[in-house]
Amino acid sequence: MNSITHDPVAPLRREWQRHTPAQRISRWLVWLVCVAAVVWAIRSIDIIPEFLADAPEQMGDMLVRMWPPDLSHYYPEVHNALIETLHIATLGTVFCFVLAVPLALLAARNICTIRPLNALAQLGLVASRSVNSLVWALLFVAIFGPGAAAGVFAIAFRSVGFVGKLLAEALEEANPGPREALRAAGAPWGAEMLKGVWPQVQPAFWGIALFRWDINVRESAVLGLVGAGGIGLVLDDAINFFQWERVSTVLLAILVVVLLAEIVVNRIRTRLI
Repeated sequence: MNSITHDPVAPLRREWQRHTPAQRISRWLVWLVCVAAVVWAIRSIDIIPEFLADAPEQMGDMLVRMWPPDLSHYYPEVHNALIETLHIATLGTVFCFVLAVPLALLAARNICTIRPLNALAQLGLVASRSVNSLVWALLFVAIFGPGAAAGVFAIAFRSVGFVGKLLAEALEEANPGPREALRAAGAPWGAEMLKGVWPQVQPAFWGIALFRWDINVRESAVLGLVGAGGIGLVLDDAINFFQWERVSTVLLAILVVVLLAEIVVNRIRTRLI
Protein backbone atom coordinates (compact mmCIF):
# COMPACT_ATOMS: atom_id res chain seq x y z
CA MET A 1 0.00 0.00 0.00
CA ASN A 2 1.55 3.27 -1.21
CA SER A 3 1.89 6.01 1.35
CA ILE A 4 0.85 9.49 0.31
CA THR A 5 3.42 12.12 1.11
CA HIS A 6 2.49 15.75 1.60
CA ASP A 7 4.82 18.59 0.82
CA PRO A 8 4.71 20.98 3.82
CA VAL A 9 6.07 23.83 1.68
CA ALA A 10 3.36 23.54 -0.97
CA PRO A 11 0.92 26.06 0.64
CA LEU A 12 3.72 28.63 0.75
CA ARG A 13 4.28 28.23 -3.00
CA ARG A 14 0.66 29.09 -3.78
CA GLU A 15 0.25 32.29 -5.76
CA TRP A 16 -1.93 34.72 -3.82
CA GLN A 17 -3.88 37.41 -5.63
CA ARG A 18 -5.33 40.50 -3.98
CA HIS A 19 -8.25 40.77 -6.38
CA THR A 20 -10.11 38.25 -8.50
CA PRO A 21 -10.17 38.76 -12.29
CA ALA A 22 -13.74 40.05 -12.06
CA GLN A 23 -12.74 42.57 -9.38
CA ARG A 24 -9.78 43.77 -11.44
CA ILE A 25 -11.98 44.26 -14.47
CA SER A 26 -14.51 46.17 -12.36
CA ARG A 27 -11.79 48.44 -10.97
CA TRP A 28 -10.51 49.21 -14.45
CA LEU A 29 -14.04 49.92 -15.64
CA VAL A 30 -14.53 52.38 -12.77
CA TRP A 31 -11.29 54.17 -13.66
CA LEU A 32 -12.29 54.21 -17.32
CA VAL A 33 -15.68 55.74 -16.50
CA CYS A 34 -14.03 58.40 -14.29
CA VAL A 35 -11.52 59.35 -16.98
CA ALA A 36 -14.27 59.44 -19.62
CA ALA A 37 -16.40 61.68 -17.38
CA VAL A 38 -13.51 64.12 -16.84
CA VAL A 39 -12.70 64.25 -20.55
CA TRP A 40 -16.38 64.76 -21.40
CA ALA A 41 -16.67 67.57 -18.82
CA ILE A 42 -13.54 69.33 -20.15
CA ARG A 43 -14.73 69.11 -23.75
CA SER A 44 -18.23 70.34 -22.87
CA ILE A 45 -16.90 73.47 -21.11
CA ASP A 46 -16.23 76.30 -23.52
CA ILE A 47 -12.75 77.36 -22.38
CA ILE A 48 -11.11 80.09 -24.46
CA PRO A 49 -7.35 79.38 -24.43
CA GLU A 50 -6.45 83.07 -24.82
CA PHE A 51 -8.46 84.01 -21.73
CA LEU A 52 -6.96 81.13 -19.76
CA ALA A 53 -3.42 82.18 -20.67
CA ASP A 54 -4.18 85.80 -19.78
CA ALA A 55 -5.78 84.93 -16.41
CA PRO A 56 -2.62 85.31 -14.23
CA GLU A 57 -1.98 88.80 -15.62
CA GLN A 58 -5.60 89.83 -15.08
CA MET A 59 -5.54 88.44 -11.53
CA GLY A 60 -2.40 90.42 -10.74
CA ASP A 61 -3.94 93.58 -12.13
CA MET A 62 -7.05 93.05 -9.98
CA LEU A 63 -4.98 92.57 -6.84
CA VAL A 64 -3.12 95.79 -7.58
CA ARG A 65 -6.43 97.62 -7.95
CA MET A 66 -7.71 96.16 -4.66
CA TRP A 67 -4.72 97.37 -2.65
CA PRO A 68 -4.78 99.27 -0.37
CA PRO A 69 -8.30 98.65 0.99
CA ASP A 70 -10.59 101.64 1.39
CA LEU A 71 -11.08 101.35 5.17
CA SER A 72 -13.07 104.59 5.26
CA HIS A 73 -15.82 102.67 3.48
CA TYR A 74 -16.22 100.26 6.40
CA TYR A 75 -18.48 102.39 8.59
CA PRO A 76 -21.41 102.58 8.44
CA GLU A 77 -22.26 100.70 5.23
CA VAL A 78 -20.10 97.59 5.56
CA HIS A 79 -20.55 97.47 9.34
CA ASN A 80 -24.36 97.55 9.15
CA ALA A 81 -24.34 94.94 6.39
CA LEU A 82 -22.18 92.64 8.52
CA ILE A 83 -24.55 92.96 11.46
CA GLU A 84 -27.45 92.14 9.15
CA THR A 85 -25.53 89.10 7.89
CA LEU A 86 -25.09 87.82 11.45
CA HIS A 87 -28.78 88.37 12.13
CA ILE A 88 -29.72 86.43 9.00
CA ALA A 89 -27.48 83.52 10.03
CA THR A 90 -28.77 83.48 13.62
CA LEU A 91 -32.47 83.77 12.83
CA GLY A 92 -32.14 81.29 9.97
CA THR A 93 -30.48 78.77 12.30
CA VAL A 94 -33.19 79.18 14.96
CA PHE A 95 -36.00 78.84 12.43
CA CYS A 96 -34.22 75.85 10.91
CA PHE A 97 -34.36 73.95 14.22
CA VAL A 98 -38.08 74.68 14.51
CA LEU A 99 -38.54 72.78 11.25
CA ALA A 100 -35.76 70.21 11.61
CA VAL A 101 -36.59 68.78 15.06
CA PRO A 102 -40.06 67.43 14.07
CA LEU A 103 -38.62 66.00 10.85
CA ALA A 104 -35.78 64.37 12.77
CA LEU A 105 -38.24 62.75 15.19
CA LEU A 106 -40.24 61.41 12.24
CA ALA A 107 -37.11 60.24 10.41
CA ALA A 108 -35.63 58.36 13.40
CA ARG A 109 -36.87 54.78 13.11
CA ASN A 110 -36.61 54.11 16.84
CA ILE A 111 -38.79 57.13 17.64
CA CYS A 112 -41.36 56.88 14.85
CA THR A 113 -42.15 53.29 13.91
CA ILE A 114 -44.44 54.18 11.00
CA ARG A 115 -42.36 53.44 7.91
CA PRO A 116 -44.26 55.73 5.47
CA LEU A 117 -43.67 58.67 7.83
CA ASN A 118 -39.98 57.76 8.04
CA ALA A 119 -39.74 57.77 4.27
CA LEU A 120 -41.67 61.05 3.97
CA ALA A 121 -39.42 62.76 6.54
CA GLN A 122 -36.29 61.46 4.84
CA LEU A 123 -37.61 62.78 1.52
CA GLY A 124 -38.09 66.23 3.05
CA LEU A 125 -34.55 66.23 4.46
CA VAL A 126 -33.05 65.16 1.15
CA ALA A 127 -35.07 67.79 -0.72
CA SER A 128 -33.74 70.50 1.58
CA ARG A 129 -30.12 69.43 1.10
CA SER A 130 -30.45 69.09 -2.66
CA VAL A 131 -31.23 72.79 -3.24
CA ASN A 132 -28.39 75.29 -2.86
CA SER A 133 -28.81 78.28 -0.56
CA LEU A 134 -28.60 80.71 -3.50
CA VAL A 135 -31.45 78.89 -5.23
CA TRP A 136 -33.52 79.04 -2.05
CA ALA A 137 -32.69 82.75 -1.85
CA LEU A 138 -33.87 83.32 -5.41
CA LEU A 139 -37.15 81.57 -4.64
CA PHE A 140 -37.79 83.57 -1.45
CA VAL A 141 -36.77 86.85 -3.08
CA ALA A 142 -39.52 86.15 -5.61
CA ILE A 143 -41.96 85.50 -2.73
CA PHE A 144 -41.00 88.14 -0.13
CA GLY A 145 -39.12 90.59 -2.30
CA PRO A 146 -35.49 91.68 -1.86
CA GLY A 147 -34.28 91.95 1.72
CA ALA A 148 -33.17 90.09 4.81
CA ALA A 149 -36.44 88.14 5.19
CA ALA A 150 -35.68 86.18 2.03
CA GLY A 151 -32.20 85.46 3.36
CA VAL A 152 -33.51 84.17 6.70
CA PHE A 153 -35.90 81.73 5.03
CA ALA A 154 -33.25 80.66 2.50
CA ILE A 155 -30.78 79.84 5.29
CA ALA A 156 -33.47 78.04 7.29
CA PHE A 157 -34.73 75.83 4.47
CA ARG A 158 -31.20 75.07 3.31
CA SER A 159 -30.17 74.02 6.84
CA VAL A 160 -33.16 71.79 7.59
CA GLY A 161 -31.79 68.80 5.70
CA PHE A 162 -28.34 68.99 7.29
CA VAL A 163 -29.60 69.48 10.85
CA GLY A 164 -32.48 67.00 10.56
CA LYS A 165 -30.24 64.23 9.20
CA LEU A 166 -27.65 64.58 11.98
CA LEU A 167 -30.31 64.83 14.68
CA ALA A 168 -32.10 61.75 13.35
CA GLU A 169 -28.83 59.79 13.43
CA ALA A 170 -28.17 60.95 17.01
CA LEU A 171 -31.67 59.86 18.03
CA GLU A 172 -31.22 56.44 16.45
CA GLU A 173 -27.92 55.93 18.29
CA ALA A 174 -29.50 56.71 21.69
CA ASN A 175 -29.56 53.88 24.22
CA PRO A 176 -33.15 52.54 24.41
CA GLY A 177 -32.75 51.40 28.03
CA PRO A 178 -33.80 54.63 29.82
CA ARG A 179 -36.77 55.08 27.55
CA GLU A 180 -37.94 51.51 28.07
CA ALA A 181 -37.63 51.91 31.84
CA LEU A 182 -39.73 55.09 31.76
CA ARG A 183 -42.33 53.40 29.57
CA ALA A 184 -42.50 50.44 31.95
CA ALA A 185 -43.12 52.88 34.80
CA GLY A 186 -46.08 54.36 32.92
CA ALA A 187 -44.44 57.62 31.82
CA PRO A 188 -46.05 59.43 28.86
CA TRP A 189 -44.30 59.82 25.52
CA GLY A 190 -43.19 63.37 26.29
CA ALA A 191 -41.52 62.29 29.52
CA GLU A 192 -39.75 59.48 27.64
CA MET A 193 -38.30 62.02 25.21
CA LEU A 194 -37.44 64.59 27.87
CA LYS A 195 -35.94 62.26 30.48
CA GLY A 196 -34.83 59.23 28.47
CA VAL A 197 -33.66 60.60 25.10
CA TRP A 198 -32.83 64.29 25.49
CA PRO A 199 -29.95 63.82 27.99
CA GLN A 200 -28.28 61.46 25.52
CA VAL A 201 -28.64 63.65 22.41
CA GLN A 202 -28.10 67.01 24.13
CA PRO A 203 -24.33 67.21 23.38
CA ALA A 204 -24.95 66.33 19.74
CA PHE A 205 -27.80 68.87 19.56
CA TRP A 206 -25.67 71.79 20.71
CA GLY A 207 -22.71 70.67 18.62
CA ILE A 208 -24.89 70.54 15.50
CA ALA A 209 -26.42 73.93 16.32
CA LEU A 210 -23.04 75.63 16.69
CA PHE A 211 -21.58 73.94 13.63
CA ARG A 212 -24.56 74.89 11.49
CA TRP A 213 -24.55 78.48 12.70
CA ASP A 214 -20.88 78.72 11.73
CA ILE A 215 -21.72 77.45 8.24
CA ASN A 216 -24.69 79.79 7.95
CA VAL A 217 -22.53 82.83 8.73
CA ARG A 218 -20.45 81.98 5.67
CA GLU A 219 -23.42 81.22 3.45
CA SER A 220 -25.23 84.40 4.50
CA ALA A 221 -22.30 86.44 3.21
CA VAL A 222 -23.18 85.63 -0.42
CA LEU A 223 -26.97 85.77 -0.32
CA GLY A 224 -26.91 89.48 -1.07
CA LEU A 225 -25.60 88.68 -4.56
CA VAL A 226 -29.17 87.64 -5.43
CA GLY A 227 -30.88 90.35 -3.37
CA ALA A 228 -31.41 88.45 -0.10
CA GLY A 229 -29.73 91.03 2.14
CA GLY A 230 -26.50 91.01 4.07
CA ILE A 231 -22.92 91.88 3.18
CA GLY A 232 -23.24 90.25 -0.23
CA LEU A 233 -25.37 93.16 -1.44
CA VAL A 234 -22.61 95.66 -0.59
CA LEU A 235 -20.05 93.39 -2.26
CA ASP A 236 -22.16 93.12 -5.40
CA ASP A 237 -22.54 96.90 -5.64
CA ALA A 238 -18.79 97.45 -5.24
CA ILE A 239 -18.00 94.89 -7.95
CA ASN A 240 -20.59 96.29 -10.37
CA PHE A 241 -19.14 99.80 -10.02
CA PHE A 242 -15.52 98.53 -10.25
CA GLN A 243 -14.70 99.94 -6.80
CA TRP A 244 -11.95 97.41 -6.11
CA GLU A 245 -10.62 99.14 -2.98
CA ARG A 246 -14.09 98.78 -1.46
CA VAL A 247 -14.27 95.17 -2.64
CA SER A 248 -11.10 94.37 -0.70
CA THR A 249 -12.55 96.09 2.38
CA VAL A 250 -15.68 93.96 2.19
CA LEU A 251 -13.66 90.75 1.68
CA LEU A 252 -11.43 91.55 4.64
CA ALA A 253 -14.47 92.24 6.82
CA ILE A 254 -16.00 88.89 5.80
CA LEU A 255 -12.73 87.10 6.54
CA VAL A 256 -12.47 88.65 10.01
CA VAL A 257 -16.08 87.78 10.87
CA VAL A 258 -15.68 84.19 9.67
CA LEU A 259 -12.48 83.74 11.70
CA LEU A 260 -14.07 85.22 14.83
CA ALA A 261 -17.12 82.98 14.40
CA GLU A 262 -14.83 79.95 14.07
CA ILE A 263 -12.96 80.86 17.26
CA VAL A 264 -16.15 81.51 19.24
CA VAL A 265 -17.79 78.27 18.07
CA ASN A 266 -14.73 76.17 18.89
CA ARG A 267 -14.45 77.63 22.38
CA ILE A 268 -18.15 77.12 23.13
CA ARG A 269 -18.02 73.54 21.83
CA THR A 270 -14.97 72.83 23.98
CA ARG A 271 -16.78 74.03 27.10
CA LEU A 272 -20.00 72.19 26.28
CA ILE A 273 -18.36 68.90 25.34
